[in-house]
Amino acid sequence: MQRIQAGCDAKSTHRSGFCIGGVSVVVNGACGEDVNLVPSLEPFRIETGPSDIVIQVEWSASLAPTHRRKIFDSGTTWRLYQTEEGFQFDFRAPVFGEAPYKRLLADNHFSRTILQISEESFANVSYEAEPLGYPLDELLIMHRLTQERAIELHGVGIVGPNGSGNLFVGHSGAGKSTTARLWTSLHDVEILSDDRIIVREDLVREDVVREDPVREVSAQDDRAVLPHAQDDKAKQGHGGMRMYGTPWHGEAHFALPQSAPLQRIFVLEHGQGNVLTRLTRSQVVGELFARSFVPFHRHEYVDSALSFLERVADTVPCYRYSFEPDERAVERILGFRD
Repeated sequence: MQRIQAGCDAKSTHRSGFCIGGVSVVVNGACGEDVNLVPSLEPFRIETGPSDIVIQVEWSASLAPTHRRKIFDSGTTWRLYQTEEGFQFDFRAPVFGEAPYKRLLADNHFSRTILQISEESFANVSYEAEPLGYPLDELLIMHRLTQERAIELHGVGIVGPNGSGNLFVGHSGAGKSTTARLWTSLHDVEILSDDRIIVREDLVREDVVREDPVREVSAQDDRAVLPHAQDDKAKQGHGGMRMYGTPWHGEAHFALPQSAPLQRIFVLEHGQGNVLTRLTRSQVVGELFARSFVPFHRHEYVDSALSFLERVADTVPCYRYSFEPDERAVERILGFRD
């Protein structure tokens, strides 16, 4: 009844859209509140249209615990189950008790989804539902990337004052946020993210006229306007790798929707002397895989990720960077030549 009074109408459709890492998402719901983007997603908002993922938001009286086969348990906020059609993500929080407060049903390609929200869970609490709140947004994008030539990495993406795109990857505590702060304090740079970066092939559309002779037009750049960026013409050529900012920032709170060509990758570790060591192909794959966000519940997802990282290793120079957290670490990279 409260939803009817708020102007919800099952016969009408409200929409919103966002794009992360070249993956476009459209959200449909009966209420404007159902399709509201959380603040972290607002910078990634796009006009709605044909998209890679469609989310249909629905409210249920309650969501009963499931008896389906569990294939992953985060131990805190979500569990993953196998269904006949694909997958089921159940989200829980202590404030709502044992029953799920929302449930995401996805097909095997993570292109068509239904997001069910429990009316019972929100009946007696002051919390807003936030249908697209973390970690649902990241889980959906991360799983969708298994269907594409792309991967999410634990790293900070920096577009330097000379326009070069460098990705510094590292585990928690390796110095990613420190690196982001150092660069911004010394130079006019663009930090795409200080914690999560998506890397994907930079497919070049041969049917696009390049008005700017300096900057190549990629299929991912066109995705919001040309949603079928993975068509045959887009697959005819590639322009290396591209890195994308994400909403999931670290301690330094950098999160931009922009992207940039990826020219080098550095594996961060604390050390002395700001030493750079070129990594072999197998070392690159191992180091990046250890710092990637890959769903491990299906071997084909792991195989696909490893195959893509081999492509990254063949395309982008990668170095181990044993650095000291001061301005010399920044100047070492700016003055570096392969």
